[in-house]
Amino acid sequence: MICIAIANQKGGVGKTTTAINIATAIAATGWRTLLVDMDPQGNASTGLGIPSHDRDYSVYDMLMDEATAAQCAQATRIPKLDVIPATQDLSGAEVELVGESDRVDRLKNALANAEGYDVCFIDCPPSLGLLTLNALSAADSLLVPLQCEFFALEGLSQLLQTVERVQQGINPSLKIIGVTLTMFDRRNRLTDQVAEDVRECLGGLVFDTVIPRNVRLSEAPSHGLPALIYDHSCAGSRAYMSLARELLGRLPPERKAA
Repeated sequence: MICIAIANQKGGVGKTTTAINIATAIAATGWRTLLVDMDPQGNASTGLGIPSHDRDYSVYDMLMDEATAAQCAQATRIPKLDVIPATQDLSGAEVELVGESDRVDRLKNALANAEGYDVCFIDCPPSLGLLTLNALSAADSLLVPLQCEFFALEGLSQLLQTVERVQQGINPSLKIIGVTLTMFDRRNRLTDQVAEDVRECLGGLVFDTVIPRNVRLSEAPSHGLPALIYDHSCAGSRAYMSLARELLGRLPPERKAA
């Protein structure tokens, strides 16, 4: 199973929107897909139509060895897409695990027993704490959503430093599979400037596809649906389908689903 973490410690950059829609797009190609919601807010779970009262088992139970990945995974309305939901209990996990010797490997160990999936996406919280470190420990690669604004560049530098530390001490095989520019607004000159700066700095790591500011992307979660299902023809949905094609093209041939 390929495991891709979607992380950026800055909030409001489109991590969860990206996680929901990229997972949906990949599932639509026939890949058996699992989305792990590692954010205590549980927005990815809600956005896939799993209400809070319907989360009998969650990521918290899995991290605490109280349930297996198979027990926690719930089917969504999207064929071939399951989600391991999050609850507010997850916010206490960092404190409860701090004294454990395997505290950064809990997610990795739990997902090692997840069978029947081709790919797993992990939606990380907006921080570089223990939950995100668990995601980076478990992941083969990292997808970074980056909002097209000035402060995003400063946050990217901090994230890259964290990735380097993870590679040195926790997960040497972790690679950045790509950076995707989100909330792109062609009417704003600053947006273009940030995009140019990021491409100049990171080169081919930056995906060609940019995710535009789009009302339908914002509306979809309130209906418990990915934008690709809510309105598959809107600009945001088309962008995520394009991003999914690019992402698949970056995966090693031997790792692709049959």
